[in-house]
Amino acid sequence: MTLKKILGAAGLAAALAALGGCAEKKPTLHIYTWSDYIKPELVQQFERENNCKVVIDTYDSNEAMYAKLKAGATGYDLLFPSSYMVKIMNDQGMLQKLNLDLLPNRTNIDPDYMKLAIDRDMDHSVPYTVTITCLGYLGSKVPDFKPSWGMLDREDLKGRMTMLNDHREVIGSALKYLGYSLNTLDDQQLAEAKQVVLRWKKNLAKFENEQYKNGLASGEFLLVHGYSGDLMLVQSENEDIQIAVPEEGSQINFDDMVIPVGAPQPELAHKMINFILAPQSAAELTEFIYFLCPNLPSYALLSEEVRSDPILFPPAEVVAKLETLSDLGENNVKYTKLWDEIKAGE
Repeated sequence: MTLKKILGAAGLAAALAALGGCAEKKPTLHIYTWSDYIKPELVQQFERENNCKVVIDTYDSNEAMYAKLKAGATGYDLLFPSSYMVKIMNDQGMLQKLNLDLLPNRTNIDPDYMKLAIDRDMDHSVPYTVTITCLGYLGSKVPDFKPSWGMLDREDLKGRMTMLNDHREVIGSALKYLGYSLNTLDDQQLAEAKQVVLRWKKNLAKFENEQYKNGLASGEFLLVHGYSGDLMLVQSENEDIQIAVPEEGSQINFDDMVIPVGAPQPELAHKMINFILAPQSAAELTEFIYFLCPNLPSYALLSEEVRSDPILFPPAEVVAKLETLSDLGENNVKYTKLWDEIKAGE
């Protein structure tokens, strides 16, 4: 064989090998979400069924996720922000319009919850979970507990309580305690709420979003302000943990599934959304993360213990006092300014 033929054959072999390598390379779905928010076995099932790889990065607040994306982070295919942040991101052109033809399982979403959703037409977002902001406490260590935000005034619990490191959650709780809307723009009402939070702050160990769960389970904290799903998860590990929705009312929060503009794998992201909206997937997720996936046919697949839980499925009189956070547009600055003043102790 001549040198020319040898080189030609070698080149062809290399080209075929390269093509073979490309053919074998699996597409990768990059997800950016809260920690421990998707059941690993479901991720593995999706990978098998779609011959792909799923990579998950996590954040601990909507603001952290938003800041990272605004700073130029790219490559994500699927995000799980809360509804108020979804509106902000959509208004800024950060989200793709969804192809509903690729989401036939969207009809499984509970219509009662869709009435509360911001994006009711699912133009750019689909509900993932519902959670209520609650108080969690150790029943044997907190005497005379009352289901009220006023518990945060208890000086006998000083240094053993926490609140979420989230300005809308904290200020919103104070507003509900005072009998106001957690979306108020009234300066006097906001000023009153600031004073309440400053009073509570004196009794707190800290504002934070992650350690409160294990801190309550271990007994480091006696009473915490947190999300129902997180609290139910640690309650399964410590039967002394009790959970209550304050009688003044609270926040009902939606986390949604969205596809950012520039996502490398939008079709695969649609497949994941539709996979999650299947009744079996939704039921498994609810039982795994203890946040309710508002998927109507999935409810029949839940255990009796979960179906009868008053936190996951609150009675009508509790629901009547719940309120969703709204994006306040330019007026969001009122809350961020108030939060800065609270953090500074002014």
